[in-house]
Amino acid sequence: MPETFKFPNPPVVDETELQRCRDTGNFSPILFEWYKYAAIVANYFACLHRDSPVIRKVPHPHYAALVGMLNRCSRLMHSNVALSHEGLFGETTAILDRCIFETSVLIIWLCRQRSNEAFDRYIAEGLKTELALKTKIVTNIEARGTGKLAIEHRMLDSIERCIQTSGLTALQIEDSKKLPNLASMIESLKKDRLMYIVGQKIGSHHVHGTWPSLLFHYLDRNDDGTWRPRDHNCPTHVNQYVFIPLIVLSAVKAFIVFVFDKEDDAEPLRDLIEAIEQEIITINHEVVGTDYEFAEEI
Repeated sequence: MPETFKFPNPPVVDETELQRCRDTGNFSPILFEWYKYAAIVANYFACLHRDSPVIRKVPHPHYAALVGMLNRCSRLMHSNVALSHEGLFGETTAILDRCIFETSVLIIWLCRQRSNEAFDRYIAEGLKTELALKTKIVTNIEARGTGKLAIEHRMLDSIERCIQTSGLTALQIEDSKKLPNLASMIESLKKDRLMYIVGQKIGSHHVHGTWPSLLFHYLDRNDDGTWRPRDHNCPTHVNQYVFIPLIVLSAVKAFIVFVFDKEDDAEPLRDLIEAIEQEIITINHEVVGTDYEFAEEI
């Protein structure tokens, strides 16, 4: 790789800072740095050129899909860094983390499938909505009988450009099978269902504003039992700085294994990502403390 494409350096955490976190019981400052670093690593691999001699010949739209999804994870993580660096916007970072989780699982699933058909299904799924919109616009034009409006012309052109970039025809898009839902993807990856419940179902609370989400982020209780709007004081939970980097790094590993032509090229990079994961896990062991010891019955 060229010198300008040097692998980013990890955070440097000295013993003084680590001890400060131990004394306060708050490891968020350290994990925040590793969260940022995982975002940088995802972006690093998103920037690997498809025409590099170490990359195997993946169809261009499929490689672009993986690059786009890795970049999506990285950029949303950087958005969360900007939102949470002063200890605020925890209600918003939870929403973005749910998006990052789903995209990471999709990357892993696609890479593990090693199937052009799986990638085509992913691309087609998004384009079916575009075709439905095109059908509705054309129907409106024909019913009106006075030609296209300027906005309709722009929308139809935009839809056509989007379809052309996919490498699929309208018929292929219409006939493609739906993607499995996220629960099925996670099950096929041999992951515990707890991962789905925590990452997807609980994450969906924050997206949809369910009652648990309101209690967690948006309401405070008065002494008389009534409710009032919560102040603007929601921090990002420390667990977010652990769970999300680990799932994103898993997606990066899946990407490496899938796109590198030779195992000898992929293995050291995969080992490097696993070393980063272990750093985060080691710090998290201090965060959880005795949480996983059996509780005393009262």
